[in-house]
Amino acid sequence: MNEPGAGPLLLFANFLSDLAVDLEEGQVLAQWAQQAPRKAWLLRAGDALVTPGSLSEEFRRYVSDLTGVARERTAVIEVPPAGAVPLARAVREAGLMDRVAAHARRPGTALLPTAPDASAVAFARDLGLTVHPYATVDEAVAALPVTMLLNTKAGFREAAARLGMRLPVGRVCRRPEVEGAVRQLLERHERVVVKPDRSAGGHGMRFLSRRDVRGSGLALESVGGPQGTWVVEEYVAVAESVSIQMENTLSGTRALFSGAMRTEHGSFTGYASPLPPSCAHVTAELEEWGLKLGRHLADHGHLGPFGLDALVDTDGVPYAGESNVRRTATTTPHAMVTRLTASAGVATPAWSVSKGRTRTAFGLAEALDRLRARRIAFDPERGEGAVLYADAPQDGRSWRYAVIAAHPDGVSEWERRLVEVLGIT
Repeated sequence: MNEPGAGPLLLFANFLSDLAVDLEEGQVLAQWAQQAPRKAWLLRAGDALVTPGSLSEEFRRYVSDLTGVARERTAVIEVPPAGAVPLARAVREAGLMDRVAAHARRPGTALLPTAPDASAVAFARDLGLTVHPYATVDEAVAALPVTMLLNTKAGFREAAARLGMRLPVGRVCRRPEVEGAVRQLLERHERVVVKPDRSAGGHGMRFLSRRDVRGSGLALESVGGPQGTWVVEEYVAVAESVSIQMENTLSGTRALFSGAMRTEHGSFTGYASPLPPSCAHVTAELEEWGLKLGRHLADHGHLGPFGLDALVDTDGVPYAGESNVRRTATTTPHAMVTRLTASAGVATPAWSVSKGRTRTAFGLAEALDRLRARRIAFDPERGEGAVLYADAPQDGRSWRYAVIAAHPDGVSEWERRLVEVLGIT
């Protein structure tokens, strides 16, 4: 996450960002922001976390026990809900600027945003901070155009085609042209996929067949507005949805990890790393695509993590899908897994993250008691077990969890036991 010897970090959990979805999609962004507690796993001594959601004292003790970083050596600044506005504005409206600035004044402090958008970069400039991993705020500003463009479906398709990646047949169009594009592609394909240009996690995606467009007036989500950009593509018969997570540093582009996404109706529900044996053959091509994309991003000034998603069809052929030039739903869990398994000497841990709904509601203490009683809770000495990585859910039932194993074969067994013990349906 940060180089040895780097100064303190001001972790900025700006899930409410226009980098992936328009701020008008406030309900979707608010749901994503519920995952903000997971950023606590990144805290080192001297770091501070600015978060749009609260962290329970139980959760902070739990994180501290596993990371070995005393709670009093970190700070958490909770920002009250302020509607669909950037986190920087919410900080100001809550009168928290002085408190945040007190942490920013520590020598060598840098801002580490979840989404490196214009609002976060401007916030860093106001605080007199750099934006990790850039040396200056001006360098972060210079990277904003490519960051914004490559977080769109249309921007990725254009770049991927020029870089020689395999893409599903499709076209980019404005909302009024979507129905015509759908009908045109359905003349040659049994099904098509319709995606809003700026979306994440499957928000706004539609799968359509000829039967769905027999009438007129194709209904789409409001995302993007009346003239918003959409992508219409042939439907790929998917065996696996996969991704590779990369990082640009001053030394070049490198692959961090890869894995298979769990999806439901096109929406992200979880992730497992490494890639399953059925997809191992696409690893080299995924990495080649990731390196090409990384060099393209670097040419336009981008530093830091990014991900490339792809589909593997039933014939085993991969198709590039989209890029996420930001910290994704897997970036922090991977950092957490790497950190927690280091002391056990697990060189390449296997892991998965997922979510499930329990039959009954309970709090974090009871959930951990259940895991510990059955010896399922993560054990730092073994480097294996289950982690409730995002605090207790508001309803006491919609839990997010990670399972970590020394070998890929162990992940499914740890998850089976966790599901049984917590009563996940």
